[in-house]
Amino acid sequence: MTIGSKTAAVSELTATATRPPALTMPGSRSAMADPRWTPVCTALGRLRADRRRAVRIVDADCGCGTLLIAALRHARAIGFTAVEGRGIDGSPARIGRARAAAARLHDRTIGIVFEVGDPIDALASEAEVPADIVLWHGGGTVDERAGTSARLAAAGDVVIDDDRAARAAAVAA
Repeated sequence: MTIGSKTAAVSELTATATRPPALTMPGSRSAMADPRWTPVCTALGRLRADRRRAVRIVDADCGCGTLLIAALRHARAIGFTAVEGRGIDGSPARIGRARAAAARLHDRTIGIVFEVGDPIDALASEAEVPADIVLWHGGGTVDERAGTSARLAAAGDVVIDDDRAARAAAVAA
């Protein structure tokens, strides 16, 4: 695949991301409203343009799982044949909602697990087998906790956080 055709393939796959798959829960915000949605779609598009067929996404501080579930469904929609996700959040109530939403997925190629735990501590375990994409809801002030940046970098090949996504959106506008 040439560079020009690879760029065209990424653009085409990203263009299909105008709307996330419809799976939101009452009271939760849409994945499309999340500033990380477009960078997630772009990263997935690049992986598919590289002819990847499997993807693993980790969402540290996943809340109700809306973005992670939408990202996994989008990955499947653009041609990934094996899709795996892990969501971690400190709130048992939010993890309960995420698990309920995940239970409504009826695609056996999507494996997803939601866990109650400290998101920063969970990142350390991801360093053993880094994810393709790590979603992080934090930013500047949240990342002050010792070692967060290093753990994020070790946990995945691509890290998408609120701050970087917001800056990218501002540049694009």
